[in-house]
Amino acid sequence: MTEFGDFISALGEFGLYQKLLVLLLSLPLLLNPFQMIGQVFMVVDVPHHCNTSWIRAIGPNLTEEEQLNLTLPRDADGEYEQCFMYSPVDWDLDSIMAYGLNATEKCSSGWVYPSAQPPSLLTEFDLVCDKKDLNDISQSVYMVGLLLGAMIFGPLSDRIGRRPIFLISLLLQGLFGVAIAFVPHFYIYMAFRCVVGASVSGILITALALGTEWVGVSYRSKAVLVTHCFVAIGQIILAGLSYGIRNWRLLEIAGSAPIFALFFYIWVLPESARWLVTKGRIEEAKKVLQKAASINKRTIPPALLEQLKPENQTQSGSILDIFRKKHLRKVTLIMSCAWFADSLVYYGLSLNVTSFGLDIYLTQLAFGVVELPARLCCVFLLQWFGRKKTQAVLLLLSGLMCLVITGIPEDQPVVTTVLAIIGKFVATASFSTSYVYTAELFPTVIRPTGVGLCSMSARVAGIVAPLIHLLSQYHRAIPMAIFGSAPVVVGLLCFLLPETRGTDLADDTGAANPQPSRTLEILSKRDTAEDGVDSEKDV
Repeated sequence: MTEFGDFISALGEFGLYQKLLVLLLSLPLLLNPFQMIGQVFMVVDVPHHCNTSWIRAIGPNLTEEEQLNLTLPRDADGEYEQCFMYSPVDWDLDSIMAYGLNATEKCSSGWVYPSAQPPSLLTEFDLVCDKKDLNDISQSVYMVGLLLGAMIFGPLSDRIGRRPIFLISLLLQGLFGVAIAFVPHFYIYMAFRCVVGASVSGILITALALGTEWVGVSYRSKAVLVTHCFVAIGQIILAGLSYGIRNWRLLEIAGSAPIFALFFYIWVLPESARWLVTKGRIEEAKKVLQKAASINKRTIPPALLEQLKPENQTQSGSILDIFRKKHLRKVTLIMSCAWFADSLVYYGLSLNVTSFGLDIYLTQLAFGVVELPARLCCVFLLQWFGRKKTQAVLLLLSGLMCLVITGIPEDQPVVTTVLAIIGKFVATASFSTSYVYTAELFPTVIRPTGVGLCSMSARVAGIVAPLIHLLSQYHRAIPMAIFGSAPVVVGLLCFLLPETRGTDLADDTGAANPQPSRTLEILSKRDTAEDGVDSEKDV
């Protein structure tokens, strides 16, 4: 029986067509870091104090220092309180200076920030004191968007196709990303960020499916990891742009508007031929296969094309199959845990960049720089050691790095940052491995649905990661202890999964174990035969 892998071999496993496709899928991922962690640079903490201009009506000639001395209490370090002020009174200035003020209250007339400070989310929406937790909450709302995107766009991609969902997600990210720069209220900002999160999730899921289904077995992991390298490059660009653009609205536009330059995708982005076959759309599949072969300067034999018949199409799958089939249920549960642990460490480190004690722009630049080799090294790790061992070991190492950080004294910011960078390196490699491994474990008919389910667990971790950071007010080591424990446990579970290195993608839900690629078997037999001929010649 002819398998779809035979058609990929005929048109070329990773020819010019696939390389151009990978490039098209990668370009939008350059902007993902702006949406994922750009807010870290929009809420930079600055000195602030209560607005006590009420005293100006009594003493218009007071200097700024005199005003603050009379109206603001001091903390244990002798600094002005940032969230409290002396309660206003109707005394005259001489009485206030003679007797002083004692009763305190929370800021009632807003806050005062450094005059030279560029507009930021913190200063524009007063994300301080009682409202300071809104920063972490808004990051969680964005993660809720990623979760909703995985729930909605994964099944939709299986139903109506990868291409339309990818294009819709691009449009949503561009429209709502730019709209965020003009919001008048922080709650509207959070709502728009939720929509952007959903669109980012749609792009990630469909890009993974398209990249995986168009590339041959030998190059599958490389194609996926190349797209991930663009995410790393985006992080480096983010560090530079955020350093140069301190106005949060301009930074948001700079990170969202370029998506509109990709409008030409409507005409050039192909649908997955493998998905078209599973849906019985044989003529469309033949056209895109022939176009791919033409661009690769290859020819698919007509006899091979004739074997694409509607009556031989794969049966449709549904989300129920994931829980009905024992092998899919096992894969889903373990990989969902792996994605959860990956996301917990990845976002736990990325969103806490301000708490490591060094300059946030340099730290973010280091995080971005370290992601590139982390994703590239996965190409070799997956090829040498296979998917299962690589996934398990990387999870264990990322957890151990976080646990080690909990024992580093607070007055050692350099050591903490170095360990965090190492942890980010391993967590990034682990996350990239999860994408490749998950795409290979699920069959074509439910691939985006399965990836979406696993992605949902990652988004749950993304939601709780900023909230876990709030526990640092009780003890600074608590967040890192939580971030480190989960991947250690899940890493051990990964040894229960099947290996997918060198196997062809499954199209239906029937196969319990990944099947070796026929292409690789043919090549192996050919090599064996050639070795035999060479041996005879030597004799």
